[in-house]
Amino acid sequence: MKALAKRCCAALCSVSLLLLAACGKQTDLPGDAYVWQRVWTPPVSQALAESADVVRAWRVLVAEMNPDGRWFTAAPDLAALAAARRPVVMVFRLDGRADALPAADVLARIKAARPAWESAGIVLAGIEIDYDCATSKLPAYAAFLETLKHGLGPNLPLSITALPTWLGGSGLDALLRIPDEAVLQVHAVLSPEQGLFNAKRASAWLAAFADRTRRPWRVALATYGSRVSWNDDGSIAAVESERPALLPGGLASELVATPAAMAAFIDEIHRSRPRGLAGIVWFRLPTARDERAWSLATWRAVMTRQPLAPALSVTARAAGGSGAQDLILANSGNADAALPFVIRWEGACRAADGINGYTLEHDSGGAFLRRSQNGLLHAGGQRNIGWIRCENGPTSFHVQP
Repeated sequence: MKALAKRCCAALCSVSLLLLAACGKQTDLPGDAYVWQRVWTPPVSQALAESADVVRAWRVLVAEMNPDGRWFTAAPDLAALAAARRPVVMVFRLDGRADALPAADVLARIKAARPAWESAGIVLAGIEIDYDCATSKLPAYAAFLETLKHGLGPNLPLSITALPTWLGGSGLDALLRIPDEAVLQVHAVLSPEQGLFNAKRASAWLAAFADRTRRPWRVALATYGSRVSWNDDGSIAAVESERPALLPGGLASELVATPAAMAAFIDEIHRSRPRGLAGIVWFRLPTARDERAWSLATWRAVMTRQPLAPALSVTARAAGGSGAQDLILANSGNADAALPFVIRWEGACRAADGINGYTLEHDSGGAFLRRSQNGLLHAGGQRNIGWIRCENGPTSFHVQP
């Protein structure tokens, strides 16, 4: 009997250890996605349907307030949202330059929209406020959130987006005690040199934010690039995030969050997860018409932590009867690729030029195309990057990352 009791005790201990190990193992961080399109075209609804199986919740832009208090109201496809069968967070964006924050107006808009959303079969999971304000405005923002939180009641969670610049503000701690969760944005346009995303800088922001909040929080990661124009004094003149850049460069900077860089960062935060980090929110949902966002296939691969395998090549294609050939950069791999830095060729070629982000350069090795703007080439995509006129050939091309 004693031997049997010992065996039973040992078995129970083994089960307990297994359960403890399972409880201690961290699962992959769940992913939400911002649906930020003001106009819902068929590609938006299609992307929603094709990615619902890997998304925890949608965060949908509902309305945006300009600095002068005027509102723009988006028109989400409620049927498509309901069909995706995922919880939805309504997002209201307030321009960071606005000083007056109308809590009563926001509550009225929520109250007006909520019945139609719920009647369509949408599970409303909360409200999010996106207010990219200066640090000096945090106390006023906190007062606005207190009023809003009281008006929403206990059954509708409140979320906010948060900026890394707020980490130096004395009002941040009081602010973060109000909402149920916060989403820290670590992609930002700061300068051409710093780019859209820097993993070392983002890691420092995550660690600092984890020390400042006692509520669950998420991190927003980018799936896109932006064309940023700069003034002579270094200030930002314009940011374009949804239209393709066709100029050869020199007038602006193309800043890109590459899939490879983001996949590596996700691996890093899974290896050393900051305290309280509850998930990732992707900005923004890629669509087939969004030229600067990743392809949907690449986004899915990064979200599910699958290997990325882009495959770039260049071919020359006959262009009319002038003897010139178009240079076509293609990606036959399964993931979007950053545009290569240098493209060289072999053969006796007397003329060439670059377009769509490439310029012609010369060095001791001869002529070559150099990338003048960062960018991505979608999996399965092609881009005309220039033309060439050769005596015989060119015989081959060499793509250098």
